[in-house]
Parts: sequence; C-alpha cells; structure tokens
Amino acid sequence: MTGGAGFIGSCVIRTWLADSPSLQIVCVDKLTYAGNLASLAPAQATNRLVFRREDICNRAALDAILAEFRPGAIVHLAAESHVDRSIHGPDDFVQTNLVGTFALLEAARGYWQSLTGAERDAFRFHHVSTDEVFGTLGEGGRFTEDTAYAPNSPYSASKAGSDHMVRAWHHTYGLPVVTSNCSNNYGPYQFPEKLIPLMILNAIAGKQLPVYGDGGNVRDWLYVDDHARALKLVLERGKLGETYNIGGNAERKNIDVVKSLCRILDELHPQGAPHDRLITFVKDRPGHDRRYAIDSSKIERELGWRPAESFESGLRKTVQWYLDNAAWLEGVQSGDYRKWIALNYKERAA
Repeated sequence: MTGGAGFIGSCVIRTWLADSPSLQIVCVDKLTYAGNLASLAPAQATNRLVFRREDICNRAALDAILAEFRPGAIVHLAAESHVDRSIHGPDDFVQTNLVGTFALLEAARGYWQSLTGAERDAFRFHHVSTDEVFGTLGEGGRFTEDTAYAPNSPYSASKAGSDHMVRAWHHTYGLPVVTSNCSNNYGPYQFPEKLIPLMILNAIAGKQLPVYGDGGNVRDWLYVDDHARALKLVLERGKLGETYNIGGNAERKNIDVVKSLCRILDELHPQGAPHDRLITFVKDRPGHDRRYAIDSSKIERELGWRPAESFESGLRKTVQWYLDNAAWLEGVQSGDYRKWIALNYKERAA
C-alpha cells in the first residue's frame, strides 16, 4: 500500500488489519509533512505491518519492494492532496500524483507480468482517487462514474491525470486495475490543515474559525472508516477496469459543517462556548468549486456497500477523538511527529 501513513491510508491499514486477522500489509510512504507514523500505532502492534520509507517516484525502490514481498495487490493512496497547497506550489503535486503514479504503474506492470498462474490471475491494482476530478456541480445532480472530468485546481488536475493513466495502463497493457473516487473524508487522525480538524483545533484554542467566501460551498462528507471498508470491497470484488464512486450521502454547506462542530463543542468542550462566535468569513480561494455530490448507487447495487455512519454520528465521534487525543495533536502541532526514527517505528527487514 502506498501512502499508508497518511490520513486515509493509516485508517485503511488499521481497519483492514483489525478486520482480517491473517492479512499482512507493506506500507510504502515518503513521510512528507502529512505522513505520520504515530497514526499507525494500533496497526504496528499487530506485527503484521511492514513499513518502508520510500518515494513512489523511485522506480528502482518500488521494483525491489515488489520483488521482496511479492504482494497479491497494490493499493495506491499516495498523493499530495490539499487544494490550497496545490495553488501555491503545484510542483509537488505534478511530481507525486503524475510522475509517481507513472513509476508505480510501470513497476506494477513489470511485477504482474512476472507472475504466473493463479498469482497472476488474482493480482489487482487499486487506484484511489477523488470526486474533485469532476469539477463543480450546479444546485442539482450528482457525480456518477460516467461524469466527464473537468478539474479546476492543480490538485484535481494532477489526480485526473493519474486516473487517466491507470485507465490507459489497463486498456493498453491489460494491467488488472480498479479505481475509486471518493467524496470529502473526515474522522480521527486527519492532518489539521483540512476543514474539520482545523475548525476543531482552532475552536479549542479560542482562535478564529476561517470560512471561505460566504460559506455556501457544498461538499459530500464521508466518514473515513466507512471509506476504508468500501475500498476493501472494491479491491476484492470490483470488476476489472471499472470505477466506483464512494460517497457519504451527506451533502452539507461549509458554514453548516462549522456550525454543527460548534454545537458539538459547546456540549463536549464548554470552555469558550458559544464557539460559533469565532466564525470569521475570509476571502474565497481561487477557483473554489461550488458544489460536489457523489452518486454511490453503483457500489451499493453491485457490492452491497453503504455508509454505516451518518454525518451527525461521525462528526460527534470525530470531535470526541480530537478531545481525547491531546498527545497526537501535540505531536502534529509541534512537528515532533516528523522525527520518525524516534517514534519507535524502525524499518524492519523481511
């Protein structure tokens, strides 16, 4: 699995290892600013996780890892993923999301072609993407798997390009791939540059809660544990060459998300209440897509998946987790989490 020390990747690893007692996972992560090995602590305790600190752009390293561990599948989650950062510095997004995906596809193709018999037949490459590749919606409608791509930020453009490469490697070379496009994830262990954890941490600290524009931008919110279990279904039962949209059926305006967080914090963390007094509207970001909404009917119909958490239940769990995990938050905010060697997660030999 690539990107396994990130927010979604670490949840996938924790969830899959907990749900599948015989599963073993090799996590490949470059450990950029958003990669945090402390998020893998529960998984590391199982002794069924191997970590390798590598850049997915390093083809030789990828070849060596595949040859050493001979995985039955590759789940590709590694990506630069924050829209604001892509606006101010698109270079890393092109390098990781496009060049890195190319290197991984080529490594996967070479490895898959070396397999024979049942191993070759069973191998899968699962590419995890985003609903942002589809652009923006009007007041009605939802993104389906057939919606035309219309990315509007450097981040979404780089992810759209990676999606197209995965499709091309399937149709040109026969690489057995599945792709999923998800809506906005939220939940425990999320890096605090994203909307929900940023608002929680600012509110706890008594800082302003900055909301872009008029706060009317709409997103479909997906609890990260629900996403992790959907990804496993797509990997195991998805049809080769197919794409599956994964959404939370929870469209909310940004301002309504922030107000919901404030109400929960007023109850669970009454110090500083009412927290909605901290809401501050700031200049909108360039090219800010107005509305996203995912149609998840295909994955529900074909694979039997639907989210277990409502937005309200997932949001409450998220707030409570951040309130209960001061040590993790302190490590992220201080930057100590980047001292990865000191975290007692030494790279292990096979």
